[in-house]
Amino acid sequence: MRLPLFINRANGLAAVAGALLPLGFAPFGAWWSVPLLLAVLFALWEGQSPRVAAIRGLVFGSAAFAGGTYWTYISVHGFAGTPAWLAVLLSAALVLASAAHVAAAGWLAARCRVSAALRWCLCWPAAYVATEWLRGWIFTGFPWLSLGYGQIEGPLSAWAPVLGVYGVSFLTAVVAGLLLSMLRGSQRERLLVVAAAGLLVFGTWALTGRSWTAPDGPPVTVALVQGSITQDRKWLPEQRLPTMALYRDLTLGLPATELVVWPEVAVPTAADRVEGYLQELQAAAAERGMQILLGIIVNDFERDRFHNSLLSVGVSSGVYHKRHLVPFGEFFPVPDFVRNWMRMMNLPYRDVAPGSRDQPPLVAGDIQLAPSICYEDAFGAEQLDFLPASGLLVNVSNDAWFGDSIAAHQHLEMARMRSLETGRVMLRSTNTGITALIEADGAIISRLPQFETGVLTGEVQPRSGATPFVRTGNVPVVLIALLALWLGIAAPRRPAGQP
Repeated sequence: MRLPLFINRANGLAAVAGALLPLGFAPFGAWWSVPLLLAVLFALWEGQSPRVAAIRGLVFGSAAFAGGTYWTYISVHGFAGTPAWLAVLLSAALVLASAAHVAAAGWLAARCRVSAALRWCLCWPAAYVATEWLRGWIFTGFPWLSLGYGQIEGPLSAWAPVLGVYGVSFLTAVVAGLLLSMLRGSQRERLLVVAAAGLLVFGTWALTGRSWTAPDGPPVTVALVQGSITQDRKWLPEQRLPTMALYRDLTLGLPATELVVWPEVAVPTAADRVEGYLQELQAAAAERGMQILLGIIVNDFERDRFHNSLLSVGVSSGVYHKRHLVPFGEFFPVPDFVRNWMRMMNLPYRDVAPGSRDQPPLVAGDIQLAPSICYEDAFGAEQLDFLPASGLLVNVSNDAWFGDSIAAHQHLEMARMRSLETGRVMLRSTNTGITALIEADGAIISRLPQFETGVLTGEVQPRSGATPFVRTGNVPVVLIALLALWLGIAAPRRPAGQP
């Protein structure tokens, strides 16, 4: 590929627009900038060949993911101990793989043959969202910086209970197309755009503030424990007993509390190695009428494997094994010779085993709980396996892997979207933050400061019922996007010179 294809003003503008895109997400919150920056990308695609549009999409995406997911280097090098050169290569590979989906969107967009306003406002949003959905699924998925997450504080978030995060992404891209049509469309097209914008505004207004679920039973007293054990100390042998004592004392010192949640792998060892500790905790919690959910490793000796698990002790018992694992974090899709090299380099090399897909919800008294561990709350469709039966969402995580970066804020933003999509309160307990109680409408009820030891207490309301998204998942949005793309690409070729 010739160098001049990359070094030109258009690609420079694409790089600037992409680099600014992370500002539309947490912790910056400039949600209004996302459709503006996407409109710039759409303008750069206009009139270009599929090859050039793909290159501009690649440049835009590379700049966006380099700025928005730089924290992967902190995790891989700073905490996993991977050599700097390899950490750079792995982080760059993730950026390019993510950006390739934006490139694919550009390639598809340039092949659409319908009128200008129709391709800007329908086909191109469909291309972007179809590839965004694919990025959140293929090779186990990486849904970071999906456009819809950036709208959690914006008016389009009202569509999340109906269409999910990808539906909000689609509408965000539609707004970008409407902006471009107002600037470049004909007078007739502008009138149609005003009508379409009016329908979008009306629909957003009609959905804003609507509650799709109802209170179910009395409120529940809860406590979320944040131990704030730094990642460089968490697995030290001398830190194990102090960590276990810290969580136990913070929990058993609470006033009457029905449900207590500890973070992911709060107990930094396998359950079979601390059976006495767990039995003591079980008895003390049962005596207090308390249910404790704690993160721990669970060995499966029959199959010679282990799970990243959420163990329930107290009034009742249960266990949830993490189902959606992090590639190159919890499992390593590499040949044996690479795994042997990782072992010699003193790098993690053994896979965590995924839990089965048909696990039952956890319970606290009469309330069913929809559990997720860390990365799993980034995938909205996976929560649906426990709904609408469950009255509360529970997520345990450990964002200490990413230091004092923007990752924890982005992760909280995703968790808020899960509450909004499902119409359920989420209890989110993390090791170093951000521990939070999230209302059913995605608003933060309360939160703990990062990197501080503490307990977040409160009273939350279980809910019943199902939002439209709970009933249909991502199917409607994906089908609409694919249909719009097919119509745009299969349309007869327009005469030369006709917009």
